[in-house]
Amino acid sequence: MQYDYTLDNTLLDTVSVEKDLGIIMSNYLKVSQQCTQAYVKANRMLGVINRTITNKSRFILLNLYKSIVRPHLE
Repeated sequence: MQYDYTLDNTLLDTVSVEKDLGIIMSNYLKVSQQCTQAYVKANRMLGVINRTITNKSRFILLNLYKSIVRPHLE
């Protein structure tokens, strides 16, 4: 069931997805889009690290992962 909402006698547009404060809300309240977007951002950051860092020691990569990639997944 879908309702029509008005504001000052103006019909508001109906949307299926809305982003507010970084949270993606769908009309079915599923989090799959939120998870997919977090995965894409984290994967993009891994690519940036892989392309730009030449010294790939375990210590450096772990610190970069914890500071740049992990926050997108949490």
